[in-house]
Amino acid sequence: MATEPSALPAPGPRATAQPSATREERLRQASLELEASFLAEMLKSAGFGEPRESFGGGAGEEGFASLLRQEQAMAMAQAGGFGLAEHIFESLKARTHD
Repeated sequence: MATEPSALPAPGPRATAQPSATREERLRQASLELEASFLAEMLKSAGFGEPRESFGGGAGEEGFASLLRQEQAMAMAQAGGFGLAEHIFESLKARTHD
């Protein structure tokens, strides 16, 4: 049985957004995700999640290191992070009300 393309959800992270979310909630979530991406890159540069020299998990550990960094970064951003998300949110909110 074939499914029509219009019946499928939109690809990407926006597919998980709730349709009832307000514009400000969506802007705040996007700002939080951007700060988390920035933090994940900082963690990567700092070597967080890199395989250890001894007693490492091998290929499995290497494969999931980026997921670990991303989740840690999201937790950091949700806890306040650097405050970057709030500045991005305020900037986006000001731009959308123009």
